[in-house]
Amino acid sequence: MKINHHFDNLVPNYLFADVARKTNEFAAAHPEKEIIRLGIGDVTLPLAPIVVDAMKKGCEDLKYKETFRGYPEYEGYDFVREAIAGYYKSFGVTVHADEIFVSDGAKSDCGNLPDIFAQDNTVLVTDPVYPVYVDANIMAGRRIIYASSNRDNHFLAMPDESIKADIIYLCSPNNPTGAAYSAKQLKAWVAYALKNNAVILYDAAYEAFIADDSPRSIFAIDGARECAIELCSLSKTAGFTGTRCGYTVIPKELNRDGHSLHALWYRRQATKFNGVSWPVQCAAAAVFSDEGLRQIQANLDYYKQNAAIISAALDELGVYYTGGNNSPYIWLECPGDMGSWQFFDYLLQNAAVVGTPGEGFGKNGKGYFRLTSFGSYEKTTEAIERIKALFI
Repeated sequence: MKINHHFDNLVPNYLFADVARKTNEFAAAHPEKEIIRLGIGDVTLPLAPIVVDAMKKGCEDLKYKETFRGYPEYEGYDFVREAIAGYYKSFGVTVHADEIFVSDGAKSDCGNLPDIFAQDNTVLVTDPVYPVYVDANIMAGRRIIYASSNRDNHFLAMPDESIKADIIYLCSPNNPTGAAYSAKQLKAWVAYALKNNAVILYDAAYEAFIADDSPRSIFAIDGARECAIELCSLSKTAGFTGTRCGYTVIPKELNRDGHSLHALWYRRQATKFNGVSWPVQCAAAAVFSDEGLRQIQANLDYYKQNAAIISAALDELGVYYTGGNNSPYIWLECPGDMGSWQFFDYLLQNAAVVGTPGEGFGKNGKGYFRLTSFGSYEKTTEAIERIKALFI
């Protein structure tokens, strides 16, 4: 018996495990200090009332023989997929209900979609990068190449025509940098994918935070239906980080190597996934109702206000950053030429504020730091005052 030795190529610890360890050690040594956590991107506001009511009703349905539900459909119930298709239509994008797969979250699908591709494909990711894009493909033994996102391109890497890639991960608005691609920039990526017969795995988990004319879907770009798969999540849009629900869109016309990628993903899901529970799908459908969208917007506005508070403080301090406008993430340059882990320790020790060191997201994260807007208004305001006190 042999293990998968590709795991040997992973970094020893997951980034957020190291952050948690250091934070817990500090908390144990300084019980008198109140730590404010602006690191991990977990939401803090409760689910919208209409969502909870729908989930309760879904649970009640399981109480009676007449309304009991067992195994769900692998791709999700029709009423949920139709609600998602209607949501896309609300911002001018056409996605058909039968192209949508309901899942337990975008992170799972980001890691699992490569199952339908050969192991000898080359994977391109932007650096800095959300770790699952890299780790999932290291586990499978794929070759990974990096497109550089840095201050010169405002952390929006663009394709290099001299490089050939087969699978491309893009995230916009980006985690961790908060930067969002323009339509012109996405057109360049779509053109590159079509030229190279590549497939873009487009993570749109933060599309609901977009406040300008940046595209909220890759399918707003002509040609994307022939080269892209889109993944989205209710984790940040509607607070489903613990409830777990997302969706992936695979256009019917997306084919590679003589195969429908939609059909291949359906076959994979039928083998390895038993679907999302009835109560959670009921709750997800409620998100996309008129009242559901109104209620979740109130939460989104709350987090956007927190992001604006952080951004305004960095403007006042003269610190370079991206994000904050179209994103719940603020990606800032560490002051005083500090390294990102050095700045993490400095903030923790001197302000009892926790963020995420940029180095954990790739080599271009060196000297950068991520803060999130998912804390409470009160704690976010206090954290920023503590940070400002260190530098004013």
